[in-house]
Amino acid sequence: MATSTGLLLLLLLLGQRWLGAGAEREAAVCAGTACYTAHWNKLSAGEAQNHCSRNGGNLATVKTEEEARHVQRALAQLLQLEAPPAARTGKFWIGLQREKGKCLDPSLPLKGFSWMGGGENTSYANWYKELKHSCISKRCVSLVLDLSLPPLTGHLPKWAEGPCGSPSSPGSNIEGFVCKFNFKGMCRPLALGGPGHVNYTTPFQATSSSLDAVPFASVANVACGDGSENGHHYFLCKEKAPDVFDWGSSGPLCVSPEYGCDFNNGGCQQDCFEGGDGSFRCGCRPGFRLLDDLVTCASRNPCSSSPCGGAATCVPGPLGKNYMCRCPPGYQLDSTRQDCVDVDECQDSPCAQECVNTPGGFHCQCWVGYEPGGAGEGACRDMDECAPGRSPCAQGCTNTDGSFFCSCEEGYVLAGDDGTQCKDVDECEGRVCDSLCFNVQGSFRCGCLPGWELAPDGVSCTMGATTLGPPAGPPQGDGTGDREGNLVPSATMSSPTRDPEGTSKVAPTVSRLSLPPDAPITPAPPKTLAPSGPPGVWMEPSTHHPSATTGHRESMGGDFVAKQSDDGTDGQKLLLFYILGTVVAILLLLALALGLLVYRKRRAKREEIKEKKPQSATDSYAWVPERAESRAMENQYSPTPGTDC
Repeated sequence: MATSTGLLLLLLLLGQRWLGAGAEREAAVCAGTACYTAHWNKLSAGEAQNHCSRNGGNLATVKTEEEARHVQRALAQLLQLEAPPAARTGKFWIGLQREKGKCLDPSLPLKGFSWMGGGENTSYANWYKELKHSCISKRCVSLVLDLSLPPLTGHLPKWAEGPCGSPSSPGSNIEGFVCKFNFKGMCRPLALGGPGHVNYTTPFQATSSSLDAVPFASVANVACGDGSENGHHYFLCKEKAPDVFDWGSSGPLCVSPEYGCDFNNGGCQQDCFEGGDGSFRCGCRPGFRLLDDLVTCASRNPCSSSPCGGAATCVPGPLGKNYMCRCPPGYQLDSTRQDCVDVDECQDSPCAQECVNTPGGFHCQCWVGYEPGGAGEGACRDMDECAPGRSPCAQGCTNTDGSFFCSCEEGYVLAGDDGTQCKDVDECEGRVCDSLCFNVQGSFRCGCLPGWELAPDGVSCTMGATTLGPPAGPPQGDGTGDREGNLVPSATMSSPTRDPEGTSKVAPTVSRLSLPPDAPITPAPPKTLAPSGPPGVWMEPSTHHPSATTGHRESMGGDFVAKQSDDGTDGQKLLLFYILGTVVAILLLLALALGLLVYRKRRAKREEIKEKKPQSATDSYAWVPERAESRAMENQYSPTPGTDC
């Protein structure tokens, strides 16, 4: 082990001397388990990535605000090491890119870009301005920095996207790039107990004397006093134990009796104690113990530094040399063994129906149509949706396992968007009655015109019965149909009268129907019947509509008999209404036809005038019939007409 460590140290030293003064000037900042380096160099994004990868890294990621501050510190150091160029605004490549063919996604913080080290959905973003909607070329991101001003802690560098550049054209205002290197651990910087100088050479070939943390496998070159060969020491940062990194040195470096504890506290972390002979040693305060390097102090309680994170609690081990983290119920240790993650108890199916995982626990839920109850934890039972006061149905409700369904009484059908309401069926639309049909809620009733009576089937109508003598009792034939069980009868009876010649005439009487006031009436003409009665006497049935009243069915027997004069008057009125309506309709049709005829004649006349040709000027003259002209004019002075003399 010692041989391999010495060989590695030798190789690193040779590499350091080979670089020499020709090494590139760069700034380095290390924190946590990563180091960031800032470089001056006008390269394209691809060339900058190659430069970082040759040393084992990538273009820097800026996934959190803390990481953005580390990058800002590296850029600030770079500006201090070398004067910036004349350009006022400079850009430095970072490892955020979007490949060709991948379009902008405004809904995401990274807008569709992804980090070269992996990761697309990080929450931190610091865009300089609105991004362009482009999918046809590769786009890269750089940090925008005002080179004339020192970086301010409260103003982190903004992100700007643009073309990734090429070797001949790196890009507009590109001045450099930032790399990132990850390590498994870090060593503390070496503390000197006397005059001297420490220079660190990192595995990524960066040299610095002011690192807050030195990455694993780095070499420390310590020059004590005047820097003579005898005062040079070399140390290697190596892993002493799991997650424990140390230089392998013991005691303060460059100790000088001349200075004692006065120089840098003797290189001790806490207390420095001087001896009488000019020597000194390091010590620790109560509750701490001195580590093997005889310089650094560590708490006797390993949990004093709160190594466990999140919900985990630290439990010290025996003798206070180690510790372990414990998690509360419902959590378990993660891969680092220093933090807790939630346990998904629902993977074990502890619930009868549905399990909902919560941080540190879970709870059971029932499906729709069920409610908590029954034997056992998380059990569910069927919910009776049809229970009194809970039923959503207008009429009938039938409960099923986990659900229900609604039904309607006879004469109704289901309605509504959710199928819980009922509406009446209008049976009269189907012409179920021969004459009159009255729709009622949930049913219907048939009726007949005056002079007719309902047949025993409850649907058709027959001519009312006539007799030549006084009635012996209530009229027979109170037809009550059994269709739907609610049919309105139209019972008719007649009483005979005699005229002076002794001829019997029958006066029909009609019993009135009992109906709800809002019942619709659907009339249907009854079948034509032949006249009955003795010869020479014609019986004309009345056309009087039954009057509707509310309430239950009345007994239609012989409780009410209309007089002949009243029935005749009502029939005449109804007949007159029919005649007047028919005449009005005929007159309207005639007027419409006449108007249409006049319109067509006028239109034909106008078209005939248009078709005629325009008249010539000679058409206004009249021609005179021809007659023979005289061969000579008569002499008005001649004594004899017709002669010249």
